[in-house]
Amino acid sequence: MALAESWHVRSRSRECAATQQPFADGDTIITALFPDPESSGYLRRDYSPEGWESLPADAETPFSFWKSRYAAPGGEQTVNPMEKLSAEEILRRLVDEDKEHTENTRYILAVMLERQKLLRETDNQRTPNGILRVYEHRKTGEVYLIRDPDIPLAEVEAVQNEVVVLLENNGELPEPVMPEVEPAATDEPQAEVVGDESEEASEEAKA
Repeated sequence: MALAESWHVRSRSRECAATQQPFADGDTIITALFPDPESSGYLRRDYSPEGWESLPADAETPFSFWKSRYAAPGGEQTVNPMEKLSAEEILRRLVDEDKEHTENTRYILAVMLERQKLLRETDNQRTPNGILRVYEHRKTGEVYLIRDPDIPLAEVEAVQNEVVVLLENNGELPEPVMPEVEPAATDEPQAEVVGDESEEASEEAKA
């Protein structure tokens, strides 16, 4: 796991983690994130209110939990590979790749999607590496844990410009164009030696 410390957690479950009863569209559910003992990430569990209340007093303490409405998943949508990636698709890919140098970009994308009412911040927790913000996709229930990099004001515009470039280039930063370097011209022209002249010089040397 990179130092960027961001995670993409799967969408909501279709049944309660405690009672195994399926959720119905519009049901109130409680989503909880728990540290994953087998990795440096998190496990997601969704509960009905009754299932949540039935947890024993000594149950594992969640890292974060919140209440929301269950939305039944719709039909699978066919993605046209020729279409441009949306901001949320780019965010999903960058979080899954988890490259440290994209940390600022991920945060700006998450804030942008929150302003567009596609994501909502459900919680934030202070960790040894800074504040970790928990965002939930309003429609799919996907969860993104994004570290707030506390971007200096002087760098905000540059990061916003990078986000614009990503959106215009289907999530990829274009390769920099290197200027062509012409071979350096020599100051002194090279004198050509003509065959006859070289032979005359050789005869003179012998004399």
